[in-house]
Formats: sequence, structure tokens, C-alpha cells
Amino acid sequence: MIWDFEFTGRILPDLLGGLWVTVQLTVIGYLIALSLGLAVAVVRRVRVVGPIVHGVMEFIRTTPLLVQAVFVFALVPPEISAFTVGVVVLGVHYAAYTAEVYRSGIEGVAKGQWEAARALSLPVSRTWGAIVLPQAIRKVIPALGNYLIAMFKDTPLLFAITVVELLATAQRIGAAEFRYTETITLAGLLFLLVSIPSAILIRRLERRYAAV
Repeated sequence: MIWDFEFTGRILPDLLGGLWVTVQLTVIGYLIALSLGLAVAVVRRVRVVGPIVHGVMEFIRTTPLLVQAVFVFALVPPEISAFTVGVVVLGVHYAAYTAEVYRSGIEGVAKGQWEAARALSLPVSRTWGAIVLPQAIRKVIPALGNYLIAMFKDTPLLFAITVVELLATAQRIGAAEFRYTETITLAGLLFLLVSIPSAILIRRLERRYAAV
């Protein structure tokens, strides 16, 4: 029998547990990437520390996520869980990309907006919070959304540091039961169950927030 439905029903709860870990990694890592990326994009405009921050982000962007995860996991104390290491590495890695997205949005704000803020003697915090960032972020929402899906698909790499997410769970069950057809197929379907609605949402955001 090619497909065992009884076996499928028996392993589905474990695979859903792995999917839950994958979703947690993606959501928490994405929130880190969004907030840290925004901070980096703003700090990069500071003359003294900007070049240093840019250099660090370039190093992170040009080295593989898998290498970063293994390196950090080998350095941290054993008290820190693999999940914590994985979610932080994911967030910091993708912050290097979201920072570039934010930077493009900030540079897209019309020069007259900055000049008007200076002419009105607005404080820096109000210039950024009320004028620059609302315009910049609106323009880059679709691009930021694409990194959510990319991060979701990169979570299996964290199996290298013993994070048991969806694919790792499928591989573990397949090895224990000597059945990979059901486990890997279900894992793929569960990935699609999350990624397809996310892609549809991102396309809607692209239509709604397309820069004019």
C-alpha cells in the first residue's frame, strides 16, 4: 500500500506540533527583523556609527544563515535553548535585509518633506515619527511581506542546531517508522497551508500599498 491513512492520522498531531514550532520561529523572528531592521535603517543615517552598522549588516547578509546559526549555537551557554538561539539568529539575519528595505523607503521620502520639517523647527523625534516613517513604511510593506515567507521557508535550516520544527519532525518520524512518503508529503502540504495564504495576503498588500 503506497499511502497508509491510519499512519497518516497517527502522525498528524506530531507534525502539527512541528508546524507550531515553525510558526513560532517565523513570527517571533519576523518581529525581531522588523524592529531591528528599522532601528538599523535609522542609525545608518548617523555619520559616526552609520558606517560601522552598515559593515556589520553587510557581513550578516553575505554569510549563510546556517553558518551563523551553528556558530552562535556553539558559543552560547548550554542554558540557552536551541529555540532561543534559532529565533534570534533568524531575526538578526533578516534584519540585515529589512534594514535595506526600510532604507529604500526612507530615501524615497521627498526631500521637500525633510526641508519643511526643518523649516518648522520640528524635533527629530517628531520628524521621524510623524512625517518620514509613516510615508516610508507604507511604501515598503509589500517588500517586507516577502521576507516573511522567505523566513518561513528557512526555518528547516535550524535543524542543524537541534531545533525540532516541522521538517525535522517529519524526518524523525520517517526514520523511526521507515515511512517517508506520508511524513514528507504531509510536511510539504502543511508548509503550503501556511505559505499560500501568506502569499495571497502579500499580493493584496502590494495592490493596496503600491507606491504612486
